[in-house]
Amino acid sequence: MTVAKQEREFFQDPPSVQELFNSTRFAWLWVVLRVWLGHKWVDAALHKVGNPDWVQTGAAVRAFWERAIQVPPPPARPPVAFDWYRDFLSWLLSIGAEGFFGKLIAYGELVVGILLIVGAFVGISAFFGAFMNWNFMMAGTASTNPMMFLVSFLLILAWKGSRVLRAGPVAAAGPRHAVEARPGVPAGAAGGLTPRRGPPGGAG
Repeated sequence: MTVAKQEREFFQDPPSVQELFNSTRFAWLWVVLRVWLGHKWVDAALHKVGNPDWVQTGAAVRAFWERAIQVPPPPARPPVAFDWYRDFLSWLLSIGAEGFFGKLIAYGELVVGILLIVGAFVGISAFFGAFMNWNFMMAGTASTNPMMFLVSFLLILAWKGSRVLRAGPVAAAGPRHAVEARPGVPAGAAGGLTPRRGPPGGAG
């Protein structure tokens, strides 16, 4: 019995989406947002890395968790809306994980901020930044977290354009094959694009 092999189908993004996220036309926008977001993370980290309550004892994290798991009497609403996340924070408190997470949060924010500012691993750093924002929001803290989460999400989509004006040969490493249009053929036409070998040493 012969089973026909089903070919995979790839869907093309609308031209407007490609223009916004994958072209150099709006690269300046993503660079501005990337540097802004990186500055916010570095600024937040600098208030923590020099504070013993964050990087030594973890007392600041423990106090934050203890406030988050409180359930006030009705009609007041608890900081944490989901019982499973409240149970998760309670478990972290029971095992004394505040010391580890204090260091992880403080230095994690610093690393994410630096990578975003220099334009290295933009998509990855934006993802981990968004994950931290998500956890802060899940624990009942709004502040700037919703806006930072939104910008991180957009940078994940626009990571190609946001790497313009990045620093250094390592951070600037990109695809080894660029694309150029054939003479006399529109760039958007089928067969109008041909691979062009980039300089040696680029990341594959």
